Amino acid sequence: MEFTSLIFLELVSITFLFYYLPPFYKIQMPLLIVSSLLFYAYHQPILVLLLLFSVAINVVSSYFIVHGKIEHQKIYAYLGVILNLSILLFFKYSSLFARSFFSTIPGSIGSFFIHLPLPIGISFFTFQGISLIIDVYKQKYISNKLLVPKSFVEHATQILFFKGFFPQLISGPIVKAHDFIPQIGIKKFSDINWEGVFKTLTLGYFFKMVVADNLNEFTGLIDAPHYAKQSSLSLVTLLFGYSFQIFADFGGYSLIAIGFAKLFGYNFKDNFNFPYISSSFKDFWKRWHISLSSFLMEYLYIPLGGNKKGELRTYLNLFIVMFLGGLWHGAEWRYAVWGSFHGIALALERLMGKNKTIINNGVYKFFKSITVFLFVSIAWLLFKLTNFSDVLNYFNLIVKNFSLINTDKRGDVATLTYIFIFSLPVIFYHVFYLFKDKKPMFLIKKFEYAFYGLMLFLLMVNSGYSESFIYFQF
Repeated sequence: MEFTSLIFLELVSITFLFYYLPPFYKIQMPLLIVSSLLFYAYHQPILVLLLLFSVAINVVSSYFIVHGKIEHQKIYAYLGVILNLSILLFFKYSSLFARSFFSTIPGSIGSFFIHLPLPIGISFFTFQGISLIIDVYKQKYISNKLLVPKSFVEHATQILFFKGFFPQLISGPIVKAHDFIPQIGIKKFSDINWEGVFKTLTLGYFFKMVVADNLNEFTGLIDAPHYAKQSSLSLVTLLFGYSFQIFADFGGYSLIAIGFAKLFGYNFKDNFNFPYISSSFKDFWKRWHISLSSFLMEYLYIPLGGNKKGELRTYLNLFIVMFLGGLWHGAEWRYAVWGSFHGIALALERLMGKNKTIINNGVYKFFKSITVFLFVSIAWLLFKLTNFSDVLNYFNLIVKNFSLINTDKRGDVATLTYIFIFSLPVIFYHVFYLFKDKKPMFLIKKFEYAFYGLMLFLLMVNSGYSESFIYFQF
């Protein structure tokens, strides 16, 4: 079920109508659980069983970590993490291993694995389950002053709600147990942060439906074989257009998820923090998909030793984390290459940072920000094109088609103009952050609601053709 669909808005409206009625206070959590399961079951009802099985693994393992014998806690924790990863590996990565190492002839084992369904959201709710088990094992329940549930049923209900809560179920943000579970409780209508809900949802839907969906009408030209007929100017423009599109698409999704969570009384942490003004690759990963990067930092990089076991080990850890982070995005080697590029960039940046003679002024930071943005934008091509040969050919044609001029209705001028116009909101969004504390910004802040009104107007009159969110495939 899409956030942009009418059926979703109807489901949210009906749930909201009952949720804040005083007679329903005591069943608010079960009400959201039912709505969330309906939300997940809309396209593939049978896969709800997989979600429930995943929840069951986490309920049992986390419960026995708390209530079982002390000497068995580590065993329950390891089993819980291994079973979570096994589900992810089987449903998401069987096809990758089948294509790489087995025959794919119809009727073969390889063919069977290739045709396994990819449960939507499995990457997200699996990581949430892992965070729960590790948090319980490390006794973060106690550190958050949250009482351990006294009954198995109460515990199971909380975990089902934590993993199944609809705003973050399909494409995140990846909500950690120690951030979410302490928030569980009765919510009242009078406590709703209406201003926060309005601003977050308006900006989220604007980014998705006006910016990303309109850009998608042109960036489809990046796909093979269409890109081969484009001029160098169009190829470069399309590449930057896709970079702005993927931010608007996933950033918009995250804002919508955060907004609906607020509507029902729950607070998610920001998932994007103006990533395209990053002055380093390290800074970029503190700003882009923050819930994933913080998860990888907390549950993978630090356990591997982080930067505490020497320089060579630190570089290796950075590469391993980003390699696996790339594979998390998809069961194809191109995602692993994408992650590897970022891992190498982080390692080289750390190595170069040890040279104290490097100039570190405003001009240097500006050009470094441009370099980071260029690298990130180029790397996004691995998300768009499915074959490495197409990626290499794309860059080859940027050089070869320099003298080519597009003459169709999507000519160079039209492509450049269209992408520039629909990229402007993302550009202004980042520029606003850079100058938010400067004196001229008081005019923008003074007419803030006029901008939100304009966004609502454009949502009504200039939304693009509705497309699935890009991160649904992960």
